[in-house]
Amino acid sequence: MPSPRTAVAPPRGRRPRWRVTLGALSLAAACATVPAPATAAPAVTGDWTMGGHCAARDPLPRVPGAAFQRADCLDELTTAGTVASGHTDPADYAGLTPKDLPTPGGVPGIQIDGYFPDTSTTDTNHGWNHDSQFVVRLPDRWNGGLVVAGTPGNREQYANDRAISDWVLSRGYAYAATDKGNTGLAFYRDGRRPGDAIAEWNTRVTQLARAARSFVGQRYHRPPARTIATGLSNGGYLVRWQLENHPELFDGGVDWEGTLWRSDGPGLLTFLPPALRDYPVYEAGGAGAEQAQEAMHAAGYPAGSEFLWPYHHKVYWDLTQRIYREELDPDYDGATEAGTPYCASGTPGCDADYDYATRPDAVHRAVDRIALTGRIGKPLITIQGTLDVLLPISQDSDVYARMVRAAGRGGLLRYYRIEDGTHTDSLVDAFPDKLRPMVPCHHSAFMALERWLAGEGRPPADRTVPRPADADQATLLTSCPLEQSVSLP
Repeated sequence: MPSPRTAVAPPRGRRPRWRVTLGALSLAAACATVPAPATAAPAVTGDWTMGGHCAARDPLPRVPGAAFQRADCLDELTTAGTVASGHTDPADYAGLTPKDLPTPGGVPGIQIDGYFPDTSTTDTNHGWNHDSQFVVRLPDRWNGGLVVAGTPGNREQYANDRAISDWVLSRGYAYAATDKGNTGLAFYRDGRRPGDAIAEWNTRVTQLARAARSFVGQRYHRPPARTIATGLSNGGYLVRWQLENHPELFDGGVDWEGTLWRSDGPGLLTFLPPALRDYPVYEAGGAGAEQAQEAMHAAGYPAGSEFLWPYHHKVYWDLTQRIYREELDPDYDGATEAGTPYCASGTPGCDADYDYATRPDAVHRAVDRIALTGRIGKPLITIQGTLDVLLPISQDSDVYARMVRAAGRGGLLRYYRIEDGTHTDSLVDAFPDKLRPMVPCHHSAFMALERWLAGEGRPPADRTVPRPADADQATLLTSCPLEQSVSLP
């Protein structure tokens, strides 16, 4: 992760400039298709033609627009083989899935690693120190489909390997993922204006989808029969945005607890500050604790989720508020970079006292640049856990489902609230009697989308999927039938 840097106090209204020289991507570049460099075409390096199942194949095409790519012929494209072969990075996906999640195998094929032109350098994978890195995996036994994903959080391109890539590869899909163009806790340093770094995420997924569709078509000598966008958390936001803004590139998408951005809220910057103010009072007990608990519930953190609050206060809430507020409203705390960790309410510039509604119009315009509208153009299935306390469901997917319906696109959406699911599946290991994993629910949603796109029947109506009272952990880790449900009003 990038280490903090000392900021130079900027003129009011301008983004801080850092003493350390850091790459930036202009707004113009972030909002347009990034062209290939004017220099010679990128080299295709690696050992993809070295014997076995990759021998005597046609020359491997270049990924359109890539500045560099490396191709390798692998006996195993899933993490059953890529961990040992060095074609993934377990640190990228650490903490996202349950420890006992089965790992599929038996998927030989070709992996292409590379990067598109970019000027920022936060992604250190392969020692490249170059952002806009991507990975494309081409199974020998292809089912005709392509899955495109952006990463959750501020992680790098292998972050979905356990949660998504392994499973879709085992089903025969080609798979492509991007690091979104900037990574790490100081991702907000990329770009010239507030919102540039997040805006680049959307551009990079669009760029990869176009390139991967072309590349896969060249490799298999026919275009993908279907292209599906999927992702979790920030990756789910990217699915929503792509289906709203570039539905021509996709046949549909599965949004796994996507982040909601709206210029008038709700969003991270509206429900995280109350948690930073009220949780310490609740945790301390005594006078005011009950009132603080009620305030937490009012902010969207559901009753019954209290057992998750200590972990999220320690790991997520404070850090998430500060770095995303810095990206969209850097002037709030003056020259300080990303606020003061765990500051007490009443401290000048403290994020616990942040009030998005009263911030200047420029802040709301920055959020509007990355905002969602609900105007999806292709089928979308959204899933979110009812015990998500990083993105409370009442402030996120409940709202987005209403937005889609209000936009007149309700016929393109199915929305499933997963009872006792939370934001990070690794927490199921810590609370097996209180939580259920979301991974199998993503599988069920994905297969429901497959049937929908194939004309084999529409998925069940929007509903809450209950946690079976008598199901053991092994069953919950492999099963999540969407039909067993309570319909939503």
